[in-house]
Amino acid sequence: MVQRDHVPAFRVQTGQQAYEAVVNRGVLWRIQEFIPAHTGKVFLVTTQDVWDHFRASVEAQFPSGSLSVLFFPGGEVNKRLSRLEELAEQMMEAHADRTSLVIGFGGGIVTDVAGFLAAIFMRGVPVLQIPTTLLAQVDAAVGGKTGVNLKNGKNLLGSFHQPLAVLIDPEVLGTLPDREYRAGMFEVIKCGVIRDSALFALLESRADAVLAQQPELVDELIAASVRIKAEIVSSDEREDGLRRILNFGHTIGHAIEAETDYVRFLHGEAIAWGMLAATRLAELNSMLDSSTGDRIRRLICRYGPVPPAGNLDAARLLAKLSSDKKTIQGKIHFVLPVSIGEVKVVPNLDSALIRQAIVESLQ
Repeated sequence: MVQRDHVPAFRVQTGQQAYEAVVNRGVLWRIQEFIPAHTGKVFLVTTQDVWDHFRASVEAQFPSGSLSVLFFPGGEVNKRLSRLEELAEQMMEAHADRTSLVIGFGGGIVTDVAGFLAAIFMRGVPVLQIPTTLLAQVDAAVGGKTGVNLKNGKNLLGSFHQPLAVLIDPEVLGTLPDREYRAGMFEVIKCGVIRDSALFALLESRADAVLAQQPELVDELIAASVRIKAEIVSSDEREDGLRRILNFGHTIGHAIEAETDYVRFLHGEAIAWGMLAATRLAELNSMLDSSTGDRIRRLICRYGPVPPAGNLDAARLLAKLSSDKKTIQGKIHFVLPVSIGEVKVVPNLDSALIRQAIVESLQ
């Protein structure tokens, strides 16, 4: 971590680019500080509801005519290549060129789409990420992963495109519905399980205050999660090794999203189900003791409720795992907890045990 005028800023150092993820209440009012000199027109990708909340704050920072707003309809069902093409056409109509800058201003879907748009427009223009949901602040906007979905799976088209900076203003979370906030907390829980037992314990002991969004505590949780993500991405930008642990809960979680056509669950909720299944799978493979498994399950449920799994079919979910981008040469890889703060990436697990873990976890 570095200090930027006494503001927590976590440095991400990759082969592609070095940048800071700044966690600070009020940083939303300082966007111009992070835009390079000689930048051309700025294109801000957002959703109508986010823009309605923050238009006055953002527009006041840009000279007249220098900012174009591109509206994305939002939702995983719209996170498709056809929507990306529409945004690129709008940029061309507004006279974008290689000096242009894209800003992703919204939740994780928006930051994924804006990042991918920047990565491929004229073979690459800079992007600045300003996440407005808890999930995007602690995970999606940091690390340079961008992409859109295919029918067969999530984020199967995409690229690594690191931003100029990530501006995280916890103050904006006050506009979130409670369900969205809780969905983001599941990604914070993930960070505790994979890397930080102290963070996990804090989530256990201060759950009421966390759910009441006590400002100092929320800021601490975001900073801890961003620190973990920055450390991991800095050591493994392209997910060749350590970065794979960030996929705890995502293998089955992504299958659940695809199986439900991306409309039943928020991303964090699907990951919560995925973490429950991965925890049970670790127990079935004698990698995790039941008391630790119970701690993980209790914490996930404490930050729920998670929408019911309903009639999800284990066999169909199992079949969808083969199209997950973490499947390598036909081998499905799972991130499984072995203790609080430590996980292992495990390939080639018994399909019968995978199915059993899914069935038992989704009951």
